[in-house]
Amino acid sequence: MTEALRTSSTAARGEQLHGSGDITAKGLKGGQLGLLAVVVLGISTIAPAYTLTSALGPTVNEAGLQLPVIFLIGFIPMILVSLAYRELNADSPDSGTTFTWVSKAFGPWVGWMGGWGLLAANIIVLSNLAGVAVDFFYLFLSQLTGSPELAELADNKALNVLTCLVFVALAVWVSYRGLHTTKVVQYGLVGFQLLVLGLFVGMAFANWSTSETAIPFSWDWFDVTRIETFGQVAAGISLSIFVYWGWDVCLTVNEETANGKKTAGVAGTLTAVIVLAIYLLVSIATMMFAGVGDTGNGLNNAENHENIFTALASPIMGPFAILMSLAVLSSSAASLQSTFMSPSRSLLAMAHYGALPEPFSRVSRKFATPGFATIAAGIMSAGFYAVMHVVSENVLNDTILALGLMICFYYGLTALACAWYFRHSLFTSVRHFVLRLLCPVLGGVGLFVVFFQTAVDSLAPEFGSGSEIFGVGLVFILGVGILALGAVFMLIMARVRPGFFRGETLRKDTPALVVPE
Repeated sequence: MTEALRTSSTAARGEQLHGSGDITAKGLKGGQLGLLAVVVLGISTIAPAYTLTSALGPTVNEAGLQLPVIFLIGFIPMILVSLAYRELNADSPDSGTTFTWVSKAFGPWVGWMGGWGLLAANIIVLSNLAGVAVDFFYLFLSQLTGSPELAELADNKALNVLTCLVFVALAVWVSYRGLHTTKVVQYGLVGFQLLVLGLFVGMAFANWSTSETAIPFSWDWFDVTRIETFGQVAAGISLSIFVYWGWDVCLTVNEETANGKKTAGVAGTLTAVIVLAIYLLVSIATMMFAGVGDTGNGLNNAENHENIFTALASPIMGPFAILMSLAVLSSSAASLQSTFMSPSRSLLAMAHYGALPEPFSRVSRKFATPGFATIAAGIMSAGFYAVMHVVSENVLNDTILALGLMICFYYGLTALACAWYFRHSLFTSVRHFVLRLLCPVLGGVGLFVVFFQTAVDSLAPEFGSGSEIFGVGLVFILGVGILALGAVFMLIMARVRPGFFRGETLRKDTPALVVPE
């Protein structure tokens, strides 16, 4: 496989950045995706069926009946940040996204940490995706064969981890083969999961009154004042942010998209809006059928938290429940594959500008993909999952909460970078004031408020699953600890690859890559 990789000298690129007047190409193939394909990739990465089965339980646990309004509140910073991404992408389309833009705005040190936050979030979610895929793989086999004992195989830690490694290897293989293979696969998988979610919602609305735990719809579910503490709001938003996260992959493929300066930004915003509509429908239908109690089908039943659809598919869909298992399996497997695009291209960009070792900049000659970076991301995510499966009592819940911290950090940093990067043009027009200052600052500050509140709360051992290390909550260790680890790696990189940190390869005045229409 190494023969198929093209190695480029990052140092030589650094000289060409300012000598030729252009950012040198990374080896990615342009014009492969249109608007529909990018939106499908965005929805695939968010994976509505997977995210809902993982996040509905923990979010209801924090927000109770206010679940719908929490989803709406969580959407506000997402749409504000997506507008900041659009502005930055239109000015400087680059597959490095957060890393590149924050470096140009705030300098290499802050930019490196922004890139690390993005990478950490992706590695965490890749391990989470693999875990859900494993659970639903064995559940699907159980339902298909009528053998309940097959579903219990997911509880065997050794077999669980081994199966996870197989899923990750398959996802890496498809990702390595490029966007054409990815696009063909994703059209079918995304369409299937959306059809099944539509069937689930329709049957929940039709049969809600037959459930013993059912509750009628109420507009009070949209009343934020009924949430008792700000900590609940922050935790609920942090969890809801997880279910929207992934639309920024639309920007990550900007160099490979037709008219990437415009199309990628529009696709990101459109993806977020579509997903909001899906989540509101599913959450309302699920609450009406199951209620928020802690017994039976209730969403606050601890036995239902890890996989809501596992508990509710049969009561709602009857003999069609197997379709939901297959939908979540295909959703998590599809997202596992498409999510690799983000860390692999971020690693590529960081190495391209000299912020990481040169091998990460290698691109496959045959498939025009970041081959080395894709394989490295697979190894890291599989390793993270194996470790978490040993130390955490509830892998899904703890990784979702830690992921929320990572998302708030790098999304918020990118939004604030937008305002600072465009600071000289903020008051030249109403449009610039709104899209380059007001929206990014509101979104960025809001996300950092949630970040700090959740970080403080997660210090407590009882936060999340209750797992702890030396009396400190595991969620805090995962979220804040991983950021601290990033700072350590940054100092190491500054010693071994000082050019980037001296501003020799990427500065604000570095000209933008020309993305063909």
